[in-house]
Amino acid sequence: MQPNLQEFLLQKGYAKVKLHLTKTNHFEIKATINGKKGLFILDTGASNSCVGFEAIETFKLKAEESIIKAAGAGATDMDTKMSKRNKIKIGKWTNSKIVLVLFNLTHVNTALKNHNSQPVDGIIGADILKKAKAVIDYEKKYLYLKL
Repeated sequence: MQPNLQEFLLQKGYAKVKLHLTKTNHFEIKATINGKKGLFILDTGASNSCVGFEAIETFKLKAEESIIKAAGAGATDMDTKMSKRNKIKIGKWTNSKIVLVLFNLTHVNTALKNHNSQPVDGIIGADILKKAKAVIDYEKKYLYLKL
């Protein structure tokens, strides 16, 4: 008998992380940045993982000036900062060289609150998903990350 996706990925050294589907049809995921837990949206369309300006102290981020402008979710040309060498833990997967883009997440959280969803601390984007060789099981609502 052929193994199912979960059995196959666990045999290949992946860790399984539960995803929560919000009322806005986004997947939320819990992650730890620099030892502090937070709530994030999983966004395969976001090129970079991001954290809101208001969470800089919470996650002990060292913010550096950035010339990059952010765009997304109806907002464009937003000022950003960068934070390098951050340790991220998602389930059992960890990486201590993650660069995060810092920007104003107010528009994202306002939209979430308007749909009775919890505000988030940031976005887990394609940069981390690629590093972790991520596989998303949409049907069973799991994220698999290569250890």
